[in-house]
Amino acid sequence: MSRLRVAVVGAGPAGIYASDILMKEAEGTHEVSIDLFERLPAPYGLVRYGVAPDHPRIKGVVNALRDVLDTGRIRIFGNVNFGTDITLEDLQQRYNIVIFSTGAFYDADLDIPGIEAEGSYGAADFVNWYDGYPEASRTWPLDQSSVAVIGNGNVALDVARVLAKHADDMLPTEIPANVYEGLKNTAVTDVHVFGRRGPLQVKFTPLELRELGEVPGVDIVVAEEDFDRDPESDEAAKKNKQILVISRILGKWRGEQESLEAPRRIHLHFYARPAEVVTEDGRVSALRVVRTEPTADGGVADTDEIRDIPVGQIYRAVGYFGSPLEDVPFDERRGVIPNIAGAVVDGNGERVQGLFATGWIKRGPVGLIGATKSDARETVEQILGDESNWWQPTIDDEQELFTLLEKRQVRFTDLEGWRRLDAHEQQLGEAEGRERVKVVERDEMINVSRDETGDTK
Repeated sequence: MSRLRVAVVGAGPAGIYASDILMKEAEGTHEVSIDLFERLPAPYGLVRYGVAPDHPRIKGVVNALRDVLDTGRIRIFGNVNFGTDITLEDLQQRYNIVIFSTGAFYDADLDIPGIEAEGSYGAADFVNWYDGYPEASRTWPLDQSSVAVIGNGNVALDVARVLAKHADDMLPTEIPANVYEGLKNTAVTDVHVFGRRGPLQVKFTPLELRELGEVPGVDIVVAEEDFDRDPESDEAAKKNKQILVISRILGKWRGEQESLEAPRRIHLHFYARPAEVVTEDGRVSALRVVRTEPTADGGVADTDEIRDIPVGQIYRAVGYFGSPLEDVPFDERRGVIPNIAGAVVDGNGERVQGLFATGWIKRGPVGLIGATKSDARETVEQILGDESNWWQPTIDDEQELFTLLEKRQVRFTDLEGWRRLDAHEQQLGEAEGRERVKVVERDEMINVSRDETGDTK
């Protein structure tokens, strides 16, 4: 069998699934060895740092990823940053190919006046805070009673739910201590969620929407004026089973508007296009929206009606955007690595030898786990279908990589280190009667992983 040495940059679901599928598809034809590089000390990417902690279904995904890593067939090098700690040239000398699966962690822009005002934030920054991302701030200014969330996708609903939720209801999750304290002292009572289209043209899933209405001590406020504006299109949309469920959930809430009495509220605004952030002394004071109306082609158009909704903070949840990687082609407009079915191409559309991509950095930040698996399978087909596109490594010793990283004084972590950190977080949770408490400081994560507690160099 021919040998295939693979470097995967990014240890989230995309990278781990690609590794798993590649090992299975190459069985019997290639002797595969895979090294997974992750710039954070812990794996799992957006599953650990991009999904709200009060989603119990995360555990199922984490367990599936853990099963892949526990096969022992993949080496992990955590706390290794591509471009500085290890370069493309380093990988080319040691591997036949590299798969980039770095995802998309940063907020897409929203080009409206005032969006840069004090009190205006990207949703990803807030998610990073409540998920304990190592590079995020440890505090968050939850000092306004009324806030706005722009967007009608799952991230928008996650942000709205966490903003409105009572801190004690988050204790069964793995939220860090600083996040619990922040939520406990919040001033937020009203969260306004804005989407420019109608209630049956939303991007979130029924599960996310249903969870919104199950938050203790929080009412869902909807406006009757936002419904039944385009009955013919609504009936057509309901042929989709997911939209039918969403319609039923919203219909239930419509019937409850006369009996709302919870101390906190989430207001859902449809047909409301954010047009401007209104400011006072440089700080957010309101969100100006233009009322829209349905059009014959299934879209929406602006009306002459403009409304100002007083809010003290704004969170834009209009999508994520990928980041460029050193010496790797990048599409600045789409925020992805340009590729054909996972094979990386240059500015002229020509394939770049040895480079492949999968996940959000390949297709953009859309799709759930099922799409990530399909992505990985497509990329693997490209890898195995053309060995002439592989590099021929000049360094054959797989142990030499440890020497290289140590020489560069990289405090890398490995699979055993992740298991050590995983057990440590569970022990922290057990001490408080919780399942887990997430460690957030990078140095602490590294020290625990490397069994170097007390060493912060």
